[in-house]
Amino acid sequence: MDITNSVRNVVLVHGAFADGSGWRGVYENLTARGFRVSIVQNPLTSLADDVAATTRVLDLQDGPTILVGHSWGGTVITAAGVHPKVAGLVYVSALAPDSGETTAQQYEGFAATPDFVIDVGSDGFGFLNHDLFQAGFAADASDEDAAFLRDSQVPINMSVFETPVPHAAWRDKPTWAVIAGEDKSFDQAMLQHMAARAGATITNVSASHALFLTQAGVVSDVIATAAQGALAPAA
Repeated sequence: MDITNSVRNVVLVHGAFADGSGWRGVYENLTARGFRVSIVQNPLTSLADDVAATTRVLDLQDGPTILVGHSWGGTVITAAGVHPKVAGLVYVSALAPDSGETTAQQYEGFAATPDFVIDVGSDGFGFLNHDLFQAGFAADASDEDAAFLRDSQVPINMSVFETPVPHAAWRDKPTWAVIAGEDKSFDQAMLQHMAARAGATITNVSASHALFLTQAGVVSDVIATAAQGALAPAA
């Protein structure tokens, strides 16, 4: 794809129970196409802390930027995406609260996900259950990749899910979404609802919640499409 007339900067934001290393395939795919790609390392300690970490990386960009979030990273980009350098948003099986909504509210009225089990410690931080990790998070990953993801988990402060988003960036920025059809972390209806409400151009792919790793090519293609579409004149 010729990126002459597209946004050249991409910032990738990971979700809960993960770190930025899972974006390696997307990073390599996009940099090979000529994009300048940066990866945020969220502390997962509060929404404000994760937004601050993302904002620091956005501040370093030299022009318009596509901001990409996976899972909890969707809430982060929804809040951080108001940054003036953000030209478009890409949600990768990601949460997308509206202005004034919490992340927890997104689950209301949707089916439970029995394979996605969070074990919460006395300090309020949660890890995904060791025995159910692959089934709930990375069913289409190799056993080796799933084990690495499981054993390199970054716990999240569970209170983040009760923090409202001040203003939803998707209300003002063009939006795309990639949804994993075999995602066991979220009800499919929930993912489709959030993406549709955000006015996203939706791409569906057969994958687990770990599609940022297992479907790096598809995710990269959508990001590249967003990079071109974000500069297109409004209809």
